[in-house]
Parts: sequence; C-alpha cells; structure tokens
Amino acid sequence: MTRKNTRHQHLTLRDVSEASGVSEMTVSRVLRNRGDVSDKTRAKVIEAAKKLGYVPNKIAGALASNRVNLVAVIVPSLSNLVFPEMMAGVDEILGDTPLQPVIGTTNYDPAKEEKTLFEMLSWRPSGVIIAGLEHTDASRAMLANCGVPVVEVMDVDGDPVDAAVGISHWRAGYQVGTEIVARGYRRVGVLGTKVDGDHRARKRLEGLERALAEAGVTVADHMAYSGWSGFAKGREMTKAMLERTPDLDFLFYTNDLTGAGGLLYALEMGLDVGDTLGLAGFNAFTLLDGLPRKLATVDSRRREAGQVAARIVAGTHVFDSEDRRIELVPTFIPGDTLRPVRID
Repeated sequence: MTRKNTRHQHLTLRDVSEASGVSEMTVSRVLRNRGDVSDKTRAKVIEAAKKLGYVPNKIAGALASNRVNLVAVIVPSLSNLVFPEMMAGVDEILGDTPLQPVIGTTNYDPAKEEKTLFEMLSWRPSGVIIAGLEHTDASRAMLANCGVPVVEVMDVDGDPVDAAVGISHWRAGYQVGTEIVARGYRRVGVLGTKVDGDHRARKRLEGLERALAEAGVTVADHMAYSGWSGFAKGREMTKAMLERTPDLDFLFYTNDLTGAGGLLYALEMGLDVGDTLGLAGFNAFTLLDGLPRKLATVDSRRREAGQVAARIVAGTHVFDSEDRRIELVPTFIPGDTLRPVRID
C-alpha cells in the first residue's frame, strides 16, 4: 500500500471537518470564533485541529477586510538592547489581543527602512510601530497613506505622521548636562556612536552641549564609534580618550554598555571614580546591576513606550488632546559614579 505524501500539502477545513465529524461551516465558525456553536462541538473541533496541526489561512480570511492581524514593528537593530526591551512592551499588550507583531530591522539605513516598510505594508498589516521620526519622503508617504494606525516610537522631538510615543532625547541630554554642571565637573568627554542615522543619539548630544554651554562648559573631547556597543568597546575608547585628554573629569557614554566597559577600566586603573572622575551612561539597562559600582544613567522608559504604542495600534488608548504625541519623562539615576550636587 502506497502511503500518501502530505509533506507539502496544506491542510484544509475539510480535513478538520472529517477529523471532528462536523461540517466545514461549523469548523470555520469555531476557528474564527464566530457564530453560535456548543461548547462540546467547539472543543471537538479545536482538539481535531490541534492533532492535525491545522493553521487557518489568515490571508484568505482577510480578503473581505483587506487586513491581516499582524502589526509591523520596524527597528534599527536587535543587538542594541533598547529595541528588544521596547518590543517586549509591545508583546505584553498585544498578547491579550488577536494582533501579532512581526519584526523588521533596518540597520539605521533609511533606504533599507523604506524597502522593509514597503514589503511589510504589502501584507496589509493592522498597524505599524516604527522607531524614530526621521524617514525618507517615500517612507513618510507610505506611512501616511497605509490606512492603519502608525506609531513612531522612542522619540517625540519632531512631527509624527500619526502618533508618537517616547521621551524627548534632547531634553534627556539637557538634563544630563545640568546634572554634570551641578556636581562641579568642567572637563567633559563624550563617548558614543556615530550619529549618522542615529538621530536620537544626536539629539541627546545637542541637549547635553546646550546645558553645558549655558554654564560656560564645552565638550573637551569627543570620540565616536560604529558597530555594536559593548564592554570591550567602552574599555578601548575610555583608555584612548584618557590617554589623549588626561585632564578630563567627566565621561558621558551615550550607551550603558560602553559606559560599563569604561567603568570597569577606570576601576582597574585605580582611578577615583565618582569624585575626581565622574561617569554616566544612558538607558538604565538592568543587566548591569551586578557591576562593582552602579553606573549613573537615564531610564529612557522604552518598555513603557512599547506598551503605549501597542495600545494605540490595538485601539485601546485614549488620547488626552489633539496632539497625538505622548511624551514620557525620563528619570536620571545618579548611581555611585557621581559627586553629590554642590550647594553654593
């Protein structure tokens, strides 16, 4: 007897109907959670579908509405921890809805973002969550005309296509600058990513420099890198900067991971961290809680941004005003790497 090869054949409603002993229409009603079906019949259909491994064809079922229950989530990177944490917030909220997030990455490349957006919108998702406010003209046109909720997340310093959720990175940088000045530091070095494409890092630096300038302080040294943030990069850059500009009394890292590497290097070198040399990072990564000293940092509230964005897409968020920008307030955390605030 020849066994039928079903490896590349899709299961159908008829297969579930035959396995459960009910009509295809009843199977359809159960799997779409529609219609009046008894609990006994519903359980029978669901058990049969599970045993068969049946997955409904959502594309076919979406033809009438021209939408599928997918939410396009587009971020620059998955190696930068800020984005997985934001996406965790999205998943927490969408987990209680029929909507499912689908992830696309752009590597901070506007052209790749445009291509990714085009491909994801071609599947007619029910919403779009996309990092940042800066996009090409073509991307903005696609977002403006896609006919579903669009949430630009992680930033509010700009004009959103539809809605925006996140912190003001400019104001966050300004706050760091005021904290540096208030603690009496005057020779400041900045270590961060190259700002080409990373508009949020650029805005943080602009805010920082404004706060320092208002106090008559300028950035004494600046070093930028491309690629992945990590402890090794932070150690390498800190060593190079302190050798190049040894009289620095404060180092600001635009990412906690490089800041942690800098902290470990400074402690190994026996530097007076927290007094003679102040250090601060950005993003408040909880994975750094086991360091010998708690690094001063800023909580950018990225998980909450993801949660709010998901509620907007799911239609459960109520806006307080016509301005569809929701600005979350970052928190500066002094940690153990700063002097106390000086009181004159």
